[in-house]
Amino acid sequence: MHAIDYVIYSLWVLFWVAWLAAATTAKRATQSRMRHFVALRLAFFVIVVLVSRSGVFKGHHTIVSNPVLQGIGTGLFLAGLGLAVWARVYLGRNWGTPMSEKVDAELVTTGPYRYIRNPIYSGLILAAIGTTLAVSWYWILAVVFMCAYFIYSATVEGHIMERLFPNDYPAYKRSTKMLIPFLL
Repeated sequence: MHAIDYVIYSLWVLFWVAWLAAATTAKRATQSRMRHFVALRLAFFVIVVLVSRSGVFKGHHTIVSNPVLQGIGTGLFLAGLGLAVWARVYLGRNWGTPMSEKVDAELVTTGPYRYIRNPIYSGLILAAIGTTLAVSWYWILAVVFMCAYFIYSATVEGHIMERLFPNDYPAYKRSTKMLIPFLL
């Protein structure tokens, strides 16, 4: 195992611990389709980390040992976590589990939300892509599942926002992209 593996896995753990602690400051949800699955998602992440570290996937093509890829991957990982944290700060108390609706919700259109409607999702996907490049190619499975889940979540959340902000959200939606600025 490379030193960069320890750094990235430690930062993932630190990120999720801080993320869950910050969840205690969020506004109360009026409804949440996913509230029962928070523990399941956390358990899935822990299992992915444990399985990837167990050596199950050891092989000559699975572990990244190219220093250039490790450097690029680490940069993408840090940029992704940075984007997710920046977006969480701007979202403030309006943050919640995916597809949840908050009491007294506000439409946030500043900071990273000026360019992307779902920058937290974008940041987590970017961090997972970085982990794939820096640590192990098996992380690509997590990237694929994250992309599918976040696209679904963003679509459901878009419908919720259209209902909550019928006058403002359509214009905001036209001026931003779902996950990747200027593209998607």
